[in-house]
Amino acid sequence: MTSARDPDCFHSVLDGPAVEVRIKASRFFGRVFRAESEESAEAQLAALRKHYHDATHHCSALRLSPPGAALERSDDDGEPSGTAGPPILRAIQREELFDVFVVVTRYYGGTKLGTGGLLRAYAEAARDALDAAPRRTVWQERILEVKCSYPDLGAVEAQLAKASEVIHGVERSFDPDPRLSVRIRRSHAERFAAAVIEVSAGRASIE
Repeated sequence: MTSARDPDCFHSVLDGPAVEVRIKASRFFGRVFRAESEESAEAQLAALRKHYHDATHHCSALRLSPPGAALERSDDDGEPSGTAGPPILRAIQREELFDVFVVVTRYYGGTKLGTGGLLRAYAEAARDALDAAPRRTVWQERILEVKCSYPDLGAVEAQLAKASEVIHGVERSFDPDPRLSVRIRRSHAERFAAAVIEVSAGRASIE
């Protein structure tokens, strides 16, 4: 598995199944969704509210990339302040996940759980839902448009070969001159661009 400390990637999720936790007759349904915006999270929440239309609460937390400047939101949805949304968010943070939206839907069972009980219940439902959700790795890339002459193409291709471990794709066109669209890991983009300029003696251009 790619290290979570890699500056060019972060870990996220795909949509996961509903996971149920029962505590003192209350039922908690945790769901995990891939989310790349607040709007997409709101759409998922609206769909859950419709599906579980008779539920007592729909508590949630959202964490969007990028790492280091993440947007984080949580919502107690009527539960006592801090007892639902924050423990869901902490479960996401512990897993070091981004672009993830977690909703825990509660059906009240008639017995009050108290502040501590609510904290534990929402945290458990969130953890179980996260455990059940498939993981995905998201690479942070840049796309460099390289233009060069045919005499310099061999030198440019040699740089592509040297950087093959950090290049995720190359699209080539040759009308009228060579043009290469290079998908490269973000932290390596400037170094690669400088190398192409050097081997072409400044004749290649990069956008």
